[in-house]
Amino acid sequence: MRKYYLNYIDELESEAIYVLREVYAQFQNPVILFSGGKDSIVLTHLAKKAFYPCKVPFALMHVDTGHNFPETIQFRDDLIQSLGARLIVGSVQESIDQGRVAEERGKNATRNALQITTLLDAIEEHNVDCAIGGGRRDEEKARAKERFFSHRDDFGQWDPKNQRPELWNLFNGKHFEGEHFRVFPISNWTEMDVWNYIKRENIQIPSLYFAHSRKVIWRNNSWIPYSEHLKLDERDEIVSKKVRFRTLGDITITGGIESDADTLEKIVQEVAAMRQTERGNRADDKRSETAMEDRKRQGYF
Repeated sequence: MRKYYLNYIDELESEAIYVLREVYAQFQNPVILFSGGKDSIVLTHLAKKAFYPCKVPFALMHVDTGHNFPETIQFRDDLIQSLGARLIVGSVQESIDQGRVAEERGKNATRNALQITTLLDAIEEHNVDCAIGGGRRDEEKARAKERFFSHRDDFGQWDPKNQRPELWNLFNGKHFEGEHFRVFPISNWTEMDVWNYIKRENIQIPSLYFAHSRKVIWRNNSWIPYSEHLKLDERDEIVSKKVRFRTLGDITITGGIESDADTLEKIVQEVAAMRQTERGNRADDKRSETAMEDRKRQGYF
């Protein structure tokens, strides 16, 4: 009798699918937080496998900063159409127009932190009791403090010292009215695991992840893509470089790296040689030592 042994990627996939099915069993109105980045794309692919041949039973929620890469928005719309899923969009621009948040000013202004209010408003408006995210523990030290099931209070805030123990594969999603959970099915994955899985499953991803020629400026030790949203001064020089992006976010803060990796095979080789976390090129994480944790405490992803 032949024995079937799961390899490491199979085990990670099985764990993530188990978590997704637990979400479906324990919550009334869960959504997938979809940014158009590789992690949320892998998360959506896993949800598709978890409930096949049925459709993905979760709506996809995107917090639109208005400062997105156009390629990301196009990819999002194409994916939603192919899945036949429901898309919920929370608009940061609408939050600004309604006076809910005030836009930052200055050269390094970003809408990244403004997403917190927009996200929490969308969660309340749509009665979401669980937001499934693609966060991974290797991304940033604050991410490493998360549980699979991460409790948020009735203000949408996160207290890393007040999280529930997770023994074996038991998850407790019970909560009071107004509270919700963030769930991270790929929490145990690394950046390399994600890329190996994308390669194995032949998952489509935005072209931004592959090396391509682009107009950029050098800022905060990264190649920031030139766009209409970028505030320039006399020291900024717009040049053309062959770059790719390891992580996608607001176009004004997402730094690229010079690269020739234009295939999945080359990306896997490049990532294997990296010694800096992928969020090392995100300007919003460089504002302070605790920038990510401070945002997460307030309700960030």
